[in-house]
Amino acid sequence: MKTFVIKPLLRYHQPIPTDRVLYPAKALFLGLFITQILASTQVYISNSELYQFLLAINDAGYFSIPNELTMKRLTGFNPAFFGGLFFTLSIGASLSISGITAAWIWDRLFNRNKYLLIPFSVLWSATFFAVNFHGFCLIYTFYIFIIPATVFAATLKWMPSKVKKNKGLNLIILAVSIILPALLWAPRFSNDIFLDFRDNLLLSNSFGNKINNFYYKYTLYPAEVFKSFEQKLLKSCNLNEIKKNSLKQLLEKELLNHDYLPLMKDVHCDLKIIEDRGLLILMNKDRVILNVTPAEFLSMPGFILKKFSLKTDKQVFFRHFTFFSLLIGFPITLYIVFYSMFHLISSFFFNFINSSLIASILCLIFGISTIIPLYIAEIKLTDPNDISKAIESERWQDRVAAYKTIESKRLEVSDFKPYNNVKASPNIAELYWYARALGVSRNSKTYNELLSLLDDPHPNVVCMALYSLGQRGKKTTVNKIMSIIKSSDDWYTQDYAYRAIRKLGWIQTKLE
Repeated sequence: MKTFVIKPLLRYHQPIPTDRVLYPAKALFLGLFITQILASTQVYISNSELYQFLLAINDAGYFSIPNELTMKRLTGFNPAFFGGLFFTLSIGASLSISGITAAWIWDRLFNRNKYLLIPFSVLWSATFFAVNFHGFCLIYTFYIFIIPATVFAATLKWMPSKVKKNKGLNLIILAVSIILPALLWAPRFSNDIFLDFRDNLLLSNSFGNKINNFYYKYTLYPAEVFKSFEQKLLKSCNLNEIKKNSLKQLLEKELLNHDYLPLMKDVHCDLKIIEDRGLLILMNKDRVILNVTPAEFLSMPGFILKKFSLKTDKQVFFRHFTFFSLLIGFPITLYIVFYSMFHLISSFFFNFINSSLIASILCLIFGISTIIPLYIAEIKLTDPNDISKAIESERWQDRVAAYKTIESKRLEVSDFKPYNNVKASPNIAELYWYARALGVSRNSKTYNELLSLLDDPHPNVVCMALYSLGQRGKKTTVNKIMSIIKSSDDWYTQDYAYRAIRKLGWIQTKLE
């Protein structure tokens, strides 16, 4: 009996060399490891510079964001490491995948013909040029130069020899498992894709909520790395070489209105303005950026400062590439990881062909399961009666759709009953969009409800409540929001609070 059972199994299943299964994952993890080292270093340097900048702001008597409770973290290891993880799973993923793909094409399709390396070299050089088009940056050059080349070489080393087997069905299933989820995701690609993903896949469960909290805890550290001056919350300027006091005061007033804080010291200076022969010379790091007359600057300071920001921005390509990598590189990375894991586990029970087939099917199921909640949550509401019914619905997705519609169409939320039952809801996404809907309301009762959301334990809800308070335009709220900035230890909350008081007309002045 034992012989009858074991022999067919041995005939059906032969041991599978792990290199045939794991070599893409090994090459990918090598690229991610290198990226993590580079990215952690980059974020650490950025954090250190920001910390020194914030110290200079405090010494000058201005309000700093993050506040003194939070800024101490900038010198720690965790923000640098976990902040670097953001770049590792985005640009690191894309660059590693590009190295793996290039190696596979050159080996499998081009038979390692050295002359056919030229197209890859041209593309590589073009990427290098694009990264440094607005000014040479050493760390970005390291990303582009080191990661794809190392992964390319490692993939060629670990890639097994070609195996001639009939894998027609496998290739079809493999292609479907990649293409079908991508086609289903494509219609969802919009400015709201990350919000939809967060609301339906993260905030709807406890594990996803932990990922969400982790993201918001550490994402501002890498964000500071590639922001332009226009995108930064606080900037520094130096007006020490402006001789006329009257002009200096006018410039200082306009610069403060755009969050450029005049510092006495020349350290960490983002913008330095020099007056020379009737012109204002706008400089950054001893490089002349713009020449304008005082009248031009004072008549349209916002336009001039935006132009200054554009001309000093070296991060344009890097930001776009990071966004692209989040949409493309990160999902492909997940696919490779899960495919390799499923393939390896199933290989203990089935032969290579069948385990590959099982891995593809499981990845297909996983990919489709992540997109289904987004389609289920997609609800179009136009008629006011539909909005009322949605608010009374037992499905939180319906209620969220109602509050989204109220905010987008700028309707009065208090006209819909029972609009405030949401306060008893445990769903964070619902409270988030309820806070947004309160931002377009003009009813005094809803204003008090908005204030009550500032005590919510979840930062996402508090941040949206702060955003909506800025939209309401009630300047008497400034002191309340200022107290949040001083007492909060959450950088995101402080960021939203500062933007809210700026929206309400508050402007930085030196603290006494």
